[in-house]
Amino acid sequence: MIGWRIITKTTPSIFSEEKFWNKILRFGKQAGVKLTYGTLLLYYTFKKPTVPKKVKSIILGALGYFILPFDLIPDITPIVGYSDDLSIVVGALLVVAAYIDADTKQLAKNKVIDWFGENAVKDTDSLDDEMEKNKHDRENKKEMKVERKRVSKDQKKEESEGMWKKIVNREKAK
Repeated sequence: MIGWRIITKTTPSIFSEEKFWNKILRFGKQAGVKLTYGTLLLYYTFKKPTVPKKVKSIILGALGYFILPFDLIPDITPIVGYSDDLSIVVGALLVVAAYIDADTKQLAKNKVIDWFGENAVKDTDSLDDEMEKNKHDRENKKEMKVERKRVSKDQKKEESEGMWKKIVNREKAK
């Protein structure tokens, strides 16, 4: 999470909608469907007023990194140039997946269709599947944590009741 803090502290001055759209329009096809779709998902999620500031800061960090003119791996490097951007974007998507709804996905897919054609939508499915799996994993972990707390509370209650029964039985025996 430290990496996100570094990125989000530097990106408010780096990120702007104008820079984002310039980059995506100029390099979207070169970056590929998955990265373009991911950045659009983040962008449209960022625009939603119901998204908490903490989540928006993660999105800003990822989008800010995407539009940076310098990267860990320069975007002009053949084949791997956008791999670092994709890693950052996918990481951010997995963190903020709970805030990405069907309407947001449809907005992003419509743009992908405009730029890449109808067949490109199938390339967005793997990212959607990854986000859904991550969302379900997080929900399951939360449920397990709640269940462990409940079981622990029940066990403590039983232990406490057991101690009181022993004390009462001792008192009766006297």
